[in-house]
Amino acid sequence: MNKYQRHEAIIRWVNEQGTVRVSEIVSRYNVSDMTVRRDLEELDDQGLLKKIHGGARSNSAFQYKEITHEDKFDKNTDQKRYIAQRASELIDEGDVIFIGPGTTTALLAEVINYQALSVVTNCLPIFNILLKKKSETFHVYLLGGEMRSVTQSFVGEITNMSLENMRFGKIFFGGNGVKDGIVMTSSVAEAYTQKMALEHSVESYLLLDSSKVWKEDFSKLCHLSDLTAVVMEESNEDKKQAIQVYTELIV
Repeated sequence: MNKYQRHEAIIRWVNEQGTVRVSEIVSRYNVSDMTVRRDLEELDDQGLLKKIHGGARSNSAFQYKEITHEDKFDKNTDQKRYIAQRASELIDEGDVIFIGPGTTTALLAEVINYQALSVVTNCLPIFNILLKKKSETFHVYLLGGEMRSVTQSFVGEITNMSLENMRFGKIFFGGNGVKDGIVMTSSVAEAYTQKMALEHSVESYLLLDSSKVWKEDFSKLCHLSDLTAVVMEESNEDKKQAIQVYTELIV
């Protein structure tokens, strides 16, 4: 079990139990006391749990259930297609871009229609879509690593080491929920990889259908104020305001 898997397991266990002691985590995951304390400090800093004397306490009553990549395709399809089309208009010939995992980003991959482009992704379905467009001037790169079967995306040390040496003009990515300006996703490991890609991009665009506004998920990905803009379909004024108070909204 690597660091990111351990973090996810600790968060789930703490949320299930309410509170967990350091000694219990040491015994359960066969790691040192020092490692557990570092893990808890890091997770506390990310707001994923509360580090307390001798252990950790859950700070969320959120009930986590991740939906598979395939199942997500059946939800809000028209809105996602609109968002993907609007996002494609933000791309220019010759761009170097990163596309993160997700169904809306997969639809973006489908509608991309440029002659000269370099696209990097860590999501296998998106890579397969883009591979059909590959040419001498249209380059496609898949980051390897450990695959998360639910989203069919690669995460972990190998993925992140590859990302460390890359820079992008633009990133297009998705999220499972946005509340109080916080963009959330379902996995600590996936969030970490996405954060690294965000930090290495000049412009950043969140593709978000309005059903995800005011929803929560498992792990914080970023803050809306860190982004260039959010691309969303036409929605009610309250949901628009929930985005626009932090960043530009493209509809």
